[in-house]
Amino acid sequence: MKSVKKANFHTHTTFCDGRSSAEEMVQSAIAKGFDLLGFSSHCMYPFSSSWHIPVNNVEAYCAEIRRLKEACKDKIEISLGFEADYIPNITCPDKNADYRDFQPDFLIGSVHYIVKEGGHFTVDDSADSVRANIAKFYTRNGDWSTLDSRSYIHDYFEAERLMLEKGNFDIIGHPDLIRMRNCRLGIFNENDSFYKEEVKLTADAIARAGVIAEINTGAIARGNMDALYPSDYFLGLLFERGVPVCINSDAHDAKNLDAAFDRAAETAKKTGYKELSYPSAGRIEHIKI
Repeated sequence: MKSVKKANFHTHTTFCDGRSSAEEMVQSAIAKGFDLLGFSSHCMYPFSSSWHIPVNNVEAYCAEIRRLKEACKDKIEISLGFEADYIPNITCPDKNADYRDFQPDFLIGSVHYIVKEGGHFTVDDSADSVRANIAKFYTRNGDWSTLDSRSYIHDYFEAERLMLEKGNFDIIGHPDLIRMRNCRLGIFNENDSFYKEEVKLTADAIARAGVIAEINTGAIARGNMDALYPSDYFLGLLFERGVPVCINSDAHDAKNLDAAFDRAAETAKKTGYKELSYPSAGRIEHIKI
């Protein structure tokens, strides 16, 4: 195969909450000059939700990606993967456990859910929903003067650290997703020492786990936040710890497959990175920035 120059390993389809079919994603990737395309539909097997692949559809998803992999092998290298959710005591991204029978080429491990006694919520739900759940779980009777933002921050990053400790996956997805709604809600300040310490502990856990951290452009593409995941501060910590990175669009629509890639590449270079890393066919592909 030709020298790899362009890749994306965070791609959603109509099998989960994406708006484009897998075939539409492939055709867009070819048109945009991609060499590698990894599919990673949302999954929390053996469970599902309205935005995860239904349990009875996982086999069909795998079959379709493998069909496209063979049909388009002369034009692009395609990898089968999942964005697997970590939910404490329920499901964990592990290639040797729940996902073993599907033989994915790679897994993205992500935390969307915070689980509390009496309920759970996703930190990237609508701003109004996130605010209502923070009021429910992190204030006393909805009194915002009693807001415990430290516990909110800790619960999110602690879930990531537990996922990194217990899981077996290749890429950690959007490692500071908690920032997405904060730009509107203002629940915490990223410059506070407590927040920075949680990020440092998580950067340490990422380095210990030996996974690739993605620079995710999805919030920019969908207009949720004019910033990348992870933050510049977080990315700097990852570079200091020798953590490899890739650039992923988290695309839910074929037109956004390479959204803000130039911005992400420039950020990576400014941080000190000279290459991007992607898991592919049992090896790691490196792309010079």
